[in-house]
Amino acid sequence: MTIAMRSILLLLLIIPASWKEIGERNSALAEAARAFKTADYEESVRRHLALSSEFGINDPALRFNLALSYQNNGQEEEAGKNYEPLINTSDRKIASYAANQSGVLTGREKEYRQALNYFKTALIRNPDNEVARYNYELLSRWLEQNEDEQEQEDSEDQDQDQIEPSNYAKRMKAQADALVDQFRFGQALDVMNRALEIDETVAYYQSFMNYLNDVTEIDQQ
Repeated sequence: MTIAMRSILLLLLIIPASWKEIGERNSALAEAARAFKTADYEESVRRHLALSSEFGINDPALRFNLALSYQNNGQEEEAGKNYEPLINTSDRKIASYAANQSGVLTGREKEYRQALNYFKTALIRNPDNEVARYNYELLSRWLEQNEDEQEQEDSEDQDQDQIEPSNYAKRMKAQADALVDQFRFGQALDVMNRALEIDETVAYYQSFMNYLNDVTEIDQQ
């Protein structure tokens, strides 16, 4: 058998297997899309999880659909965990949608100021997100009209318990620390400032942020 004939046989053996993998992948994508479109959110969660675990597909749009499926399936905590990393994705529209949905979840927990920060982040990521704009303006007006009540509640909360950093705030602090170790103080400050925009508990590290700001100002002189 010539070398050319052997190569042809080898291709005939490999290509069908590749076609099968592509077919299974496309079928999985179609099933996930169908479950989401028909509002079968429990099945949509299963199908979208399979895309990641079985096929290694981690597209931001599909992860957003997974988070939204979690949310509509009553699994708000899991939804929040999946929205959070999407806020910093390079796809600004997906990032904006994720920030807006995080604001909705936070607002339902009556953490209104943090919800407002999420809506603000959604608009920063995509100024054309009219849903986020509506949510931001509506909540802003409500907070302004109920400012005295909110300040009293905030004061009572502070009296009962000092501010504690969230797990997200701790992660951002760890990232900033790693940048400081590389003498990248300006980038470390940017990490903390961006985190503070969406999570008020980052203020727990205000003294660290003041230090970064001082160092950055000195470097610029």
